[in-house]
Amino acid sequence: MKTLEQIRAKLHEYPIEVAFPDIAAWKTGNTGVDYMHTFDSGVAGPHAMILALTHGNEVSGAIAVDQLLRSGLRPAKGRLTLGFGNVDAYHRFDSGNPDASRFIDEDMNRVWSVARLDSADDSRELRRARALRPIVDSVDFLLDLHSMHEEAPPLMLSGPLAKGIRFATDIGVPEHVIVDGGHANGKRLRDYGAFGDPASPKNALLIETGQHFSVRSKDVALDAASRFLSKTGVVAAADLKDFMLHATPALQRVLQVTQAVIADTMDFEFAQDFRGLEMIERAGAVIARDGDKQIVTPYDDCVIVMPSLRHLGPGVTVMRLARALENWQ
Repeated sequence: MKTLEQIRAKLHEYPIEVAFPDIAAWKTGNTGVDYMHTFDSGVAGPHAMILALTHGNEVSGAIAVDQLLRSGLRPAKGRLTLGFGNVDAYHRFDSGNPDASRFIDEDMNRVWSVARLDSADDSRELRRARALRPIVDSVDFLLDLHSMHEEAPPLMLSGPLAKGIRFATDIGVPEHVIVDGGHANGKRLRDYGAFGDPASPKNALLIETGQHFSVRSKDVALDAASRFLSKTGVVAAADLKDFMLHATPALQRVLQVTQAVIADTMDFEFAQDFRGLEMIERAGAVIARDGDKQIVTPYDDCVIVMPSLRHLGPGVTVMRLARALENWQ
């Protein structure tokens, strides 16, 4: 059976185009939780939060949050929280093995259920999530900044609820909105608590800004963060214009994930060099093999979403299958 190291050795290597910011200056915040900073306007309004580094090697979000903090950005109403998630994994980043510092013990974006957070389980990521939990519980609007293993257009992951799709389309970027229910092996932060409750006004989004180490990804992260803050009304639009990309946003396309493809074995292979958002015209086309099992498209015009083998293992989602969603409201 192939090992993960053998699989990664055959994958495309992406250049590191950006400098990793030294975030040590932000360790001592004002919340009682390391690397978390909250600013209160003194004016009634919602609490908006932007979090980077839920995964330790996803540097585009760290660059964006570092820049927002350095700018001295402050809320016009309500509260603004800016922070960094899995800083221990970030500090372990090794350019010679760039996929390894996604996490240390377990994926921090799979622990956000009450059952896991309240359990007797222990890991570095659970400890960090538990420290962040009181802050997250007070947040009305959350943007979780992520990036992708492979070079592909950025995606806004809205979750499965109409309120999330509406929030994504109100922000207006990026072009592709992905409607999905998360992962079988654990709950994401964007689905935690009231964010995943259709009756709650609280809302959260997760953006995948592009390939981890590209210049474009850090520009997308800062643009999306600025548009998010402007839409919540927490920060004045005039204070954000210098952080936004000036190109007119493309008309958004909403894609509904119909199934996640979860690996059963370490002998999983894609039929083509998929990177993301490829459309397969015909149902029944072979798109991957998992040991002796063929994976085929379930319908015409099937879109491949976020395919990657960089963290392959039994039970791991290696891609999602989606189709265009019309009249979602």
